[in-house]
Amino acid sequence: MFCSTIIPTIGRQTLTRAVESVLQQETVQPFEVIVVNDTGRPLPAAPWQQDRRVSMLTTTRVERCVARNAGAAVAHGRYLHFLDDDDYLLPGALAAWAELAASQPQGDWLLGATQLVDRANQPQLCLRHAMQGNVFMPAMAGEWFPLQASLIRAETFFATGGFNPLAVGEEDIDLGRWLSLRVQLVRTTAVVAAVGMGSENSTTNQRQARQRSHQAREALLNQAEAFPRMWQSATDAFWRGRLARVYFTSAVWQIGQRRWWTVVSRVAWGLGSMAKSWPAPTQRAYWRALSGPYQSLTFAQGYQEAIGHPAG
Repeated sequence: MFCSTIIPTIGRQTLTRAVESVLQQETVQPFEVIVVNDTGRPLPAAPWQQDRRVSMLTTTRVERCVARNAGAAVAHGRYLHFLDDDDYLLPGALAAWAELAASQPQGDWLLGATQLVDRANQPQLCLRHAMQGNVFMPAMAGEWFPLQASLIRAETFFATGGFNPLAVGEEDIDLGRWLSLRVQLVRTTAVVAAVGMGSENSTTNQRQARQRSHQAREALLNQAEAFPRMWQSATDAFWRGRLARVYFTSAVWQIGQRRWWTVVSRVAWGLGSMAKSWPAPTQRAYWRALSGPYQSLTFAQGYQEAIGHPAG
């Protein structure tokens, strides 16, 4: 089987749209849909429940990261696709991914473009990532690679550890960072998924998510391969400035945790990266990256495109 789409649900009315957006895909590749019911009660009857390509799994309000892992555990697909119940696939998505998989058979992480929509389902902007290959530095800096627009090879997903229950609220970003630490990203220009913007009807606790995001990122920085992998993807002065910032902001956070040895280690790595980056620290782009919060290059391109002025 080519692909398993896993949809955890808390019973939102948009679930039918999400499921049917997959079932209506025109592709010769076999696929399945696994709906993980995490509502704690039966779902209302719907025609899609009779489709032979759909299977149902019941969990007991254990949060979406656990529900997604449960769906992945019973999936048959060579690739796994994680779709929220308020997002949906666009026509031609599976065909575009299948074409990409055929042309890039070594690809463990396949990414398409993403159409962002508001809660009234009106298009806002399109995210067209120009990045591919080793994207660990951008991922650590804060670049978003939507899982709704991604296929992940099943073996790679499990080798990475799946969704981290300790990163609740930021588990998508956390998984993307672990993937980017270990594998190369390949992409297609096809727009494959529509993803809702805004906090309305969101189930994420933002305050808790930010704290756990810090903790999850620290676990990545503790990996022996973290610095070499970031360095390999920091190919210009801007990204080398971001690399130093990752370590210095980590040191600041660790001060709040009173982990003094880790503070010293992070500062040393940051200073070491500055020395290794020479002569990049003589360039304005380096200090702009080091001194300020990350502004997504992909979002900037999307905004420019939305107002009719594509970024040059």
